[in-house]
Amino acid sequence: MPTCLVIEDDTETRDYLCTGLAAAGYAVTVALDGIEGNRRIQEAPWDVIVLDRMLPGQVDGVDILEQMRARGDTTPVLILSALNSVDERVHGLRAGSDDYLSKPFVMSELLARVENLARRSAWSRDVSQLQVADLQLDLRTQRVSRQGTVINLQPREFRLLEYLMRHEGQIVTRAMLLESVWEYHFDPQTNVIDVQISRLRGKVDKDFGTPLIHTVRGAGYVLSSTPVLGHANAER
Repeated sequence: MPTCLVIEDDTETRDYLCTGLAAAGYAVTVALDGIEGNRRIQEAPWDVIVLDRMLPGQVDGVDILEQMRARGDTTPVLILSALNSVDERVHGLRAGSDDYLSKPFVMSELLARVENLARRSAWSRDVSQLQVADLQLDLRTQRVSRQGTVINLQPREFRLLEYLMRHEGQIVTRAMLLESVWEYHFDPQTNVIDVQISRLRGKVDKDFGTPLIHTVRGAGYVLSSTPVLGHANAER
């Protein structure tokens, strides 16, 4: 039974969430504010966390997210918020959330999104280590190294690299990255992917002999230790 931590202060919303998630087969634990939520996050591993954006007291949802990611905790998080502007969604996603759902919401949509995050969490545990050429990624310790040199990555960079490594040799499109790494279900018309790929290249490729991350103009990106054959528009 997958585990779900719900951090929500509103009684009606919390009861609605717990009823729906339990009926869908999740083992649900609740926290009423940010302090309790932070404590419960660190008490046990979770398959997915549903987090209210605005919590009472001095610790809100964004604070919790930033603290989690700073600790290297990559547990999938779905933010719930009455703040539904594009800027707010982007702010929540950049803080480290994996998905963002505005209130009021329909339970069927929330369950679909939670199921996707829980499935990805389980999928990540199926393999403990990934390797492409001399690049190694350990999912258990969150350690990345190349040629024996440890590479320090931010949580989002880690998830991006993991996705690229799981799709070694395949062209990964912008849409695939937006949905699978950022959990966008729309195109936000930002350069967030270009920025993150550039940062990742600077850490994974810059100081090493063979480039692994390649851009296929007009198509997407490929992580490969060999040239991208059949694509004349491929570049580093």
